[in-house]
Amino acid sequence: IMADDKDVLRDVWFGRIPTCFTLNQDEVTEREAEAYYLLLPRVSYLTLVTDKVKKHFLKVMRTEDVEEMWFEYEGTPLKWHYPIGVLFDLHASNSVLPWSITVHFKNFPDRDLLHCPSSSVIEAHFMSSIKEADALKHKSQVVNDMQKKDHKQLWMGLQNDKFDQFWAMNRKLMEYPTEEGGFRYIPFRIYQAMSDRPFIQKLFRPVSPEGNAYTLGDLLKEMYPAAITNDGEQKRYQVVIHGIEPLLETPLQWLSEHLSHPDNFLHICVVPTPSD
Repeated sequence: IMADDKDVLRDVWFGRIPTCFTLNQDEVTEREAEAYYLLLPRVSYLTLVTDKVKKHFLKVMRTEDVEEMWFEYEGTPLKWHYPIGVLFDLHASNSVLPWSITVHFKNFPDRDLLHCPSSSVIEAHFMSSIKEADALKHKSQVVNDMQKKDHKQLWMGLQNDKFDQFWAMNRKLMEYPTEEGGFRYIPFRIYQAMSDRPFIQKLFRPVSPEGNAYTLGDLLKEMYPAAITNDGEQKRYQVVIHGIEPLLETPLQWLSEHLSHPDNFLHICVVPTPSD
């Protein structure tokens, strides 16, 4: 890996979102609940990094008033199985920091959210994403050659925020035969802020039949042409990955190797340009 590419991987891994958690006003408390501030890791999952938030609010609540904890931003329940950075970019990318999240302990919205009774549920979700991504990239050959302890190393690296431990194993998932010029297919998901559809995910190769590298712009032209601003138009959308807007000329293969989340998917958020 080139030195500056390694820096990109580090910047992605250590990206943080300052967040203010407040208790929903309808919760029954013994005394007033103060807000709780936390730097959330973009690449992790809400339910994996909020034990402290839970402990903080349980101090002012009675056990019988506590059911499964869930989170909401401006009326939208936050899907814990999407990476934190995706949730922020999708719902709050142009809002003022700290990100202000409301915490609930009752009326769990079953229609919107998956239950998350334990971290093993998060681990299962994370590992199934990695396996799905490797099926697209290498017909599952890499992940199937790994041992159980290697899978565990990926998960523990994410869970314990250990960059080197994670990447020592994850780099195997990012390799490909030089002559092929990239993965078989790029694992990506395109999310739209203004849509009820969960995300767009289809087969897309990183390299054209003639051997040219496809770009982020090529992917969008195919999957979501409305996201691209044509000459002379007002820019209607921002295309955001990890809080930044990469150039549309960026090769998709490079993005997949460097800006994928630990789950090995490239998560792309299309959000309306702020109208200020």
